[in-house]
Amino acid sequence: MKTLTLSLLIAAMLSLAQPALAADCFADYKAKQDNPLRLHYGVARVNGACTRDNARAELQGRLAKKGWTLLNVLSVFDRDGLAQRKDSAGPNYLRF
Repeated sequence: MKTLTLSLLIAAMLSLAQPALAADCFADYKAKQDNPLRLHYGVARVNGACTRDNARAELQGRLAKKGWTLLNVLSVFDRDGLAQRKDSAGPNYLRF
């Protein structure tokens, strides 16, 4: 009985921890605008599942609202990957 209770407690704790892990998901991407052609590299926070497909779905809408077309999601990563990408993203660091 104690084993079952302990197992349920551990399962409950892990399920509560999952949303906290998802909150620290980021993606780096490339986007463009036409007429005149403009390209940019950026880093954005991703809500929900930390996958390239989810990042692509989220970023397409965000970027389109500002006249940008998403070209590619390069990768998804956690907070540890932010610092190394900050300089490369410049003004598009966590902008969208």
